[in-house]
Amino acid sequence: MSRKVQFIPGGTVTTPAGFQAGATFAGIKTYAQDKLDMGLLYSTSPCTCAAVFTTNRIQSPSVVLSRERVQRGSVRAAVVNSGIANVLVGEHGHKDALEMGDLAAKSLGLLSEEMAVLSTGIIGVELPMALIRAAVPKIELAESGGNAFARAIMTTDTHPKEAAVAYEHGGRTVTIGGVVKGSGMIHPNMATMLAFLGTDAPVEAAFLQKAVKESADRSFNMITIDGDSSTNDTVLLLANGAAGGAVIDEGSEESSLFQEALTQLSEHLAKEVVRDGEGASKLFEVIIQGALSDEEARMAARTVASSSLVKTAVYGSDPNWGRIIAALGRSGAAVEEDKLALYVSDVCIMEDGLPVPFFKDSVVLLMKSPEVSFRIHLNLGKGAATAWGCDLSEGYVTINSAYTT
Repeated sequence: MSRKVQFIPGGTVTTPAGFQAGATFAGIKTYAQDKLDMGLLYSTSPCTCAAVFTTNRIQSPSVVLSRERVQRGSVRAAVVNSGIANVLVGEHGHKDALEMGDLAAKSLGLLSEEMAVLSTGIIGVELPMALIRAAVPKIELAESGGNAFARAIMTTDTHPKEAAVAYEHGGRTVTIGGVVKGSGMIHPNMATMLAFLGTDAPVEAAFLQKAVKESADRSFNMITIDGDSSTNDTVLLLANGAAGGAVIDEGSEESSLFQEALTQLSEHLAKEVVRDGEGASKLFEVIIQGALSDEEARMAARTVASSSLVKTAVYGSDPNWGRIIAALGRSGAAVEEDKLALYVSDVCIMEDGLPVPFFKDSVVLLMKSPEVSFRIHLNLGKGAATAWGCDLSEGYVTINSAYTT
């Protein structure tokens, strides 16, 4: 992590100046003490906005509506429900997304065009609009409401995921905060993954879109839990300029520092999603070095990280390195066998394409730790990438075999 970028203890999406959030229990999910299932995020001043969305061919009407509004550049707030995804419900899906946005906009005194609408949960169930109509006006906003908002967007998550970073530039402090949800159906292509990011930096719209796309490609698009991509994946970034200073665009001196901070925050949140994977006990990273290009390195890293055989080997602390190389070979990245090197938690397992003798019990012990690392050097170029995955356990099957029952 760069010394210029610092994580803020207890940081969340409302840590940047000018952001408020709140949440309530509408009754969409089964009741439990302290459970929340509807949230609002709001910037007290107009924003530039940017987002990346799921590339799944089946998409929630909430995604379609939010994409249209982000493209028009008017979004400064978001309403979200958890428990029901608002997907595959016919014409009701679009009507309900519109109404949910209208209700939230009215409660905040905004135009409907200024409201993004997001949903997450079970597919094929209509939103209970009577409950939502009653709940939205009850949401109270506060600068301290980021944690409640993070809890409201959870589905099978075991805990809220939130963070904030800051850096100094031009005599003022810039802050970026965020929350994310996701625990299963995680293999983003931009999982039921939603991420909300806010910054008090003044950022030009075109650069903001480029920045969120690049950070997502290096973070949220490099995680995998189960290989399934959701119909609702969204990463939304709002920039309200409350920190002051010159507007950041692609040619600004500050642009690289802003990008670095945004990417570090996104990587942190992405790894929190993987750590909380359904039934998971370990996080593992796949580092690819020496690929022909960064794009090929990303293909290789994601393929290895999403391999069920690799994931089960991690669960069992089994240094079955052949699974790693087999997954690499089918990734689509260029590979030359006699140039490969492989390290498992910094222990060399293969060099120049040939196995290197190693003390198996020591590697097994290393793989029992909560975090495991696989580093593969292709020795073909300068491309590099890192992907993050979690182990695959019996717990994942248990959770998902009875998800709707």
